[in-house]
Amino acid sequence: MNCNQRRPHDKRVWERNRTHPTGTLICSVLFLLLLAACRQTPPQPTAVSEATPSVSEAPPSVSEATPAAETTMPAVTLTAGPQSSPTPEELAYLPMVPNGAVPTATGTAAPSATPAPTATATIPAFPEYDGPALDRAQIGVQVHLHREELDPILNHVADLGAGWVKVQVSWKLYEPQPDTYDDWRLRELDHLVSGAAGRDLQVLLSVAKAPEWSRPTTEMDGPPGDFAQFQEFMQYLADRYQSNVAAYELWNEPNLRREWNGMPLSAASFAQLVRQGAAGVRAGDPQALVIGGAPATTGVNDGVVAIDDRVYLRDLLAEGIGDAVDGVGVHPYSWANPPTASAADTQQAAPTHNNHPSFFFSDTLRQYRAILAEAGYDQLPLWPTEFGWGSFEGLGAAPPPEAQFMSYVSEWQQAQYTQEALAMLHDWSGVGPVFLWNLNFAPTIGPGFSESGYSLLRPDGSMRPVYFALQHIPKQ
Repeated sequence: MNCNQRRPHDKRVWERNRTHPTGTLICSVLFLLLLAACRQTPPQPTAVSEATPSVSEAPPSVSEATPAAETTMPAVTLTAGPQSSPTPEELAYLPMVPNGAVPTATGTAAPSATPAPTATATIPAFPEYDGPALDRAQIGVQVHLHREELDPILNHVADLGAGWVKVQVSWKLYEPQPDTYDDWRLRELDHLVSGAAGRDLQVLLSVAKAPEWSRPTTEMDGPPGDFAQFQEFMQYLADRYQSNVAAYELWNEPNLRREWNGMPLSAASFAQLVRQGAAGVRAGDPQALVIGGAPATTGVNDGVVAIDDRVYLRDLLAEGIGDAVDGVGVHPYSWANPPTASAADTQQAAPTHNNHPSFFFSDTLRQYRAILAEAGYDQLPLWPTEFGWGSFEGLGAAPPPEAQFMSYVSEWQQAQYTQEALAMLHDWSGVGPVFLWNLNFAPTIGPGFSESGYSLLRPDGSMRPVYFALQHIPKQ
């Protein structure tokens, strides 16, 4: 019925009852009720809250074949904190250059490399390895961990012949409120740790990025205002994963403002954070190794955006950090330069990022070892906790503006350089496990991000030549 139209008899009823007060009152009430019913707003659809993840979205349960190592981890009931999805920027970064600018090329660029052989329909062509057999206990791969199916990821790492798996633990996501832990994320990490044990993989957890509630500012990422809070979190993790996580890397690239915002860049401050974090790890698991967080190789030394990594490392050692750790982290990225190249070479293979030692794999490792020896810490091993070459060939997209140097690396070169770097490290003393970065960013975040250029998997999940190149290296 159209509620704006009066039924024919309404007027007659009104006239008849006008002289009868009681009837008038009754009719008035009935009329008002009828009018209100006609004008009532139709019920609105109930807002549907974000659905609880379905069973398929939850971390897969550990199979019955998982070794008993999993049962050694405590079953802890925790209050789930707010869920927040990390952006790629929260997880990792490509090597940094001054203000995002491309350094001026020096030297004469060499002719471009021979194009890679045409790939077959199933397995792409990859370089043949002619180096020594490698120790799988010295090879690791970093994986992206955020609501992924973990068993296929761990199967990939094992299939590559690696002996280690590394994941970055973004502290702010695991403890979003003081003493309140995200149960879902911890269960996901539990599954990774137990699944790694079932595949004879050792685990390195790299812990960084303090929660907002602990920091003096919420801009970018940085340390807590009170380093004792980091000590408490590290003790919590080490206790939870006692005898199941082999090593912890304390922080990530602390010589960059984007990783140390809220405090002035300072090797002395970072050394104190590491000392307290190391105390937490050893209180929770005395057998776990402690690795000092790797500085970023930058070529920048303005003290605001970044401190040059060589300068920073010297300052750290002067602060006695070598007495607090079992190894020193290093990120020997090489941009588009081959692993054997040096900034001192008169002819460069890459037309950019070739004028500073920080842009060269070999220069970084050799100079770090020399700095350790100068400071009296020659016995400390270097842990290359990130390295690799980025290439956007085969990803179906061009590299983003800040990663144009990746356009000078083909997939063939990416695979070849990785093989050569691993063979070099095999022959060097004083270098611990080396971690290739990364396995699975491309299928997780797509080809629009620089991180995907380093991925061993393409956006569709297929394996790149570097994957097969690593897989086919003989290992023992």
